[in-house]
Amino acid sequence: MVLYDQHLHTWYSGDCDVDPADNVRQAIDRGLAGLTFTDHFDPHPDEWPLCRYDYDAIARTVEDLRGRFGHQIFIGHGIEVCYQPDQMGWVLDYLDARRFDVVLLSSHYMGKRALHIRDHWDGLDTQSATRAYLETVLKAARFMADLRAQGCRPFDVLGHLDLVKRYTQRYFSTFDVHSHADLVNQILLTCIEADITPELNLSTLRQDLPDPTPASWAVRRYAELGGKAMSLGSDAHHPNQVGAGFPEAAAMLKREGIQQLAIFKNRQRYDVPL
Repeated sequence: MVLYDQHLHTWYSGDCDVDPADNVRQAIDRGLAGLTFTDHFDPHPDEWPLCRYDYDAIARTVEDLRGRFGHQIFIGHGIEVCYQPDQMGWVLDYLDARRFDVVLLSSHYMGKRALHIRDHWDGLDTQSATRAYLETVLKAARFMADLRAQGCRPFDVLGHLDLVKRYTQRYFSTFDVHSHADLVNQILLTCIEADITPELNLSTLRQDLPDPTPASWAVRRYAELGGKAMSLGSDAHHPNQVGAGFPEAAAMLKREGIQQLAIFKNRQRYDVPL
């Protein structure tokens, strides 16, 4: 199988201190065909002062790593944008002025509440938080669909569709996305209509959860709706997480009806058989 890890972080993300070269070495050791750095781009006004995303520095790092390791593995330059509706105007200008291999749009908020800030969960429970988060993801997907309808394609991948379950498990020791399958269905349909690739993100498997994000039942539903390909991402914040569990994840995708892995290079999607 030709496997690429297209969601991982380095010391250019505010929550990570990993040397990018260590991620490349791990990817080679795991037999991956490629990896793409997608460090956090945090446009929320409270987070922007702490954002470490430095396009020029990352570009120089990727160029250096390609010179050192490019004969062994593809090394891509990507970005993970946090969906913030009030900030997307200048974010789109930022993206338009730069070259990437892949651009992810991910939700780390439930409306204006941050998943990672415990106080933002006051008054919520598993059901209300899950609903609020999926509604935010649906808004992000529709935002991308509206841009596509205007002939604009600033984003390629919708990241970790049901990440909220990591936090309901952490805070309430439970999770339940299936009860909100109607919203998941709408998100997946919007991805198909907008030609946006949903990601299979394996980070939740490191968070005391039995399923990746999304779970196998959502992958199966995506295939039933007509989805053909998904991307794979470890969401690694440590080198030993790069590419971890990818053969098993690829087998699950195929078992649930997804026959191709979506690979992005220079903003072009290439589907390779699983």
